[in-house]
Amino acid sequence: MKRKKVAVIGAGVVGASAAYILSKETDIDLTIYDEGIGQGTSAAAGIISPWLSKRRNKKWYNMVKAGAAFYPDFLSEVMDGEPVPSSVYKRVGTLLFKQKDKQLEELLEIGLKRREDAPEIGELTILPPQKIKEMIPIYTKNKSALYASGGARVDGEKLVELLLSKAVSNGAVLKRERVSVEQDRKMYAVVSESETEHVDAVILAVAAWLPELLEPLGYDIDIRPQKGQLVEVTFDGYDTQNWPVVMPEGEKDITPFENGTVVIGATHENDKGFDLEIERTALTSMIKEASETFSHYFSTSSITSYRSGTRAYTSDFSPFMGKVPELPNVVAASGLGSTGLTAGPLVGKCLADLILHKEPLLSLEDYPIGKYIKKQD
Repeated sequence: MKRKKVAVIGAGVVGASAAYILSKETDIDLTIYDEGIGQGTSAAAGIISPWLSKRRNKKWYNMVKAGAAFYPDFLSEVMDGEPVPSSVYKRVGTLLFKQKDKQLEELLEIGLKRREDAPEIGELTILPPQKIKEMIPIYTKNKSALYASGGARVDGEKLVELLLSKAVSNGAVLKRERVSVEQDRKMYAVVSESETEHVDAVILAVAAWLPELLEPLGYDIDIRPQKGQLVEVTFDGYDTQNWPVVMPEGEKDITPFENGTVVIGATHENDKGFDLEIERTALTSMIKEASETFSHYFSTSSITSYRSGTRAYTSDFSPFMGKVPELPNVVAASGLGSTGLTAGPLVGKCLADLILHKEPLLSLEDYPIGKYIKKQD
């Protein structure tokens, strides 16, 4: 029996998830291509806690809600019954802060209503400052917060490493190369500096780099890059592995990991294009903000590393996925922005299902690819 040759281009969380799922199919010959530069996932240390957002886009909310619910079973399958490494993913709960106590009460109401069809939110309660200090001993402020026990943390880089290692052990081939795609009658040519490989189907999971692959094939793509930077600090002598993740007012989340490590960020920079240079002023500003909003201990913590990556946004901030118009057997997704880590595994699953001619778990009509990828006249 002839095996179907499939190329996954882009190995961030979406591409790596799709690749893992396809790698289990015995009738698929899978090659994964990723240059490994600028990937948003590798710079992301994320909070899986989408339920209390006030963003009004219901289709976006349905995606991230389903994405959060998808994680535990997906990772359990990836680990084949073994424990999921806590350095990759762990449910630790989320603390959400607001300027006024009245806003916390409103948020609690929203959470209780949404929990009716999203039980994974878990316990919801407003905690006074003393209770927060019991959970996170470095907390030095005097504000209450809404606690959601179902919140989780995930390290994007470690998640991708895990998925790719499992895909490769299943027989997939990983190539660290920059490629282009050409149509070759009923097949596609994936072209790198070293070789050309002909494939039957292609998954494009390259986020903000999608125009680079599709414009040469005569498409206009509504995608723009956004730079995100994180800073990692260490608190010696503290056991941080079970600390909840913290969502202060604003965009700079605080994500504790193991061994005293805490990640702050990320920035949302719309005017930097694909520039990945670490900017000390932005990182210093994030540490200062964490110190002012959560704990003065941040001002004396040790900086251990910086991360920088590129997210992808559409002009109306809506994600898309599906079959690329007029390119049979080519599927794509992009525009996930800062929610890529939450929705990525599920979106990857949807793309893999399209290649396997299965019905995706999300309705593609809600994330229309034809609105953002258009064939030029």
